[in-house]
Amino acid sequence: MTAAIIDGKQVAEEIREGVAKAVEKMVAEGGPRPGLATVLVGDNPASHTYVRMKRKACAEAGIESIHHELPADATQEKVEGLVRELNKDPKVHGILVQLPLPAGLDEEAVLRAIDIEKDVDGFHPINIGRLAQKGRDPLFVPCTPAGCIKLLKKAGAKLEGAKAVVLGRSNIVGMPAALLLVKENATVTICHSRTKNLAETCREADVLIAAIGRAEMVRGDWVKPGAYVIDVGINRVDDDTKKRGYRLVGDVAFEEAKEVAAAITPVPGGVGPMTIAMLLDATQRAAQRAMP
Repeated sequence: MTAAIIDGKQVAEEIREGVAKAVEKMVAEGGPRPGLATVLVGDNPASHTYVRMKRKACAEAGIESIHHELPADATQEKVEGLVRELNKDPKVHGILVQLPLPAGLDEEAVLRAIDIEKDVDGFHPINIGRLAQKGRDPLFVPCTPAGCIKLLKKAGAKLEGAKAVVLGRSNIVGMPAALLLVKENATVTICHSRTKNLAETCREADVLIAAIGRAEMVRGDWVKPGAYVIDVGINRVDDDTKKRGYRLVGDVAFEEAKEVAAAITPVPGGVGPMTIAMLLDATQRAAQRAMP
């Protein structure tokens, strides 16, 4: 069988259209225009690209984008001070500190400084702690893992009682994705570089989320027939046939896995577009929460 392709672009566009309508309605009824503040420290080219994309998406959704840049040599006090100023600004409903921060800065301390009510990226320790506790719900969850769960549900995956495997244990994707799956009543295994019999463990998964950062590591024979596969990875591999000299691939060998899985996300066009869509949705919800 050939897997159904989970179109992240289409799902993300539906979410973005919904956010734009909700923002328009909120403003028309006298509510605030949602505001997202982005904090960019240093000269990381990828970070600059991501922030530009987020600001463009905000404009299209009717969300005000408030951007701040600090030099790479900004002190811890300067970065945290800016975050605290944004906490007090009533026009700012969400704060996004673009990670990674330059070496020497304490990311954890900066994330702790964000008001939990404005933590639209979902990385505040309290929000992560609530995500990890039974019976407690975070105000916001990390956007990429949230997008993964949304795509699984759109594809028709039955998460309750499913065996789920998450490849990768990063704070940004792997761990929160595993916690979200637990909240959906899946039975979850987290795999990493020290996991023994990795391929065998993956073959048991009804749901497989790959976020390990290694090009096409997951082969077709790692995938259980009929599994739902979410590929978070995005890796450059040399390709002389391409004008730019490379092509983008995921952590899953797509051509092999699609012949086994029930549904699979492509790279690009799968999880990637969902991250910004979920961020816009979180910002709009933060503005709603701020209304009297």
